Amino acid sequence: MPTVKNFDRKVISLLQEKIQLIQSEEGAVYLVGPIKLPVNLFGETVEFNWYCWLNCKEVTEDFERIIAKLSDINLAEFQQSSVLVYGDFPHTEQALIRFHSICHTGDIFGSKRCDCGYQLKQSMKHIVEHGSGALFYLANHEGRGIGLFSKALAYILQENGYDTVDANLQLGFVDDSRDYSDAIKVLKALRSKPVTLLTNNPKKLDALLEAGLDVDDRVPLWGDVSEYNEKYLKTKIVRAGHLNEGEGCCDNN
Repeated sequence: MPTVKNFDRKVISLLQEKIQLIQSEEGAVYLVGPIKLPVNLFGETVEFNWYCWLNCKEVTEDFERIIAKLSDINLAEFQQSSVLVYGDFPHTEQALIRFHSICHTGDIFGSKRCDCGYQLKQSMKHIVEHGSGALFYLANHEGRGIGLFSKALAYILQENGYDTVDANLQLGFVDDSRDYSDAIKVLKALRSKPVTLLTNNPKKLDALLEAGLDVDDRVPLWGDVSEYNEKYLKTKIVRAGHLNEGEGCCDNN
């Protein structure tokens, strides 16, 4: 147990006002925010409220104890999830949400091997145009849960004829190991009213419904189809069960 440091009381007061405890089966989720985050979205500055959360086995409302531990834990080596919130998310009658899995290659580098970067920006755009919503950016979901290094290995297999599902299986992983339980806990802490889910993935919809959330609609999010990702998108539909009710993605004409 690290020694509690002698923090400036003003510092602790400022931080404690922004931390919320959410109890979980394994301990606690500590949610910090809101923090104003001006974002460049298609050339315009849009102000979101940003939250980040951290899992911890210790359950305490003495947040100074948690803060004291941070410098002894190399959190830079571990991913943490966060959420961008727009508008009056807790109170507006209708709000869009997106559970977006981290994609280093697509979101950061703009890779066209997938549609992740496109979906990230478009979901933010849809949320702003709708007037209220939240984009959950989920850590530990790279490559549907296999991690970045394993994803690089999977890409090598994909370049040699394996589809995305078989590449994961050949490396000893299940096709999709993503877990949405923490994001759902945070969503429940931020909003109790119904939500509309931006997704093509029925597993995300099922996760929300099984957790007892009120989902009033689902909005598809296809686009950026190219020669580089057409096989990838078809695999999503044919093998991973993604919904494609006439949205025009990868139609077999």
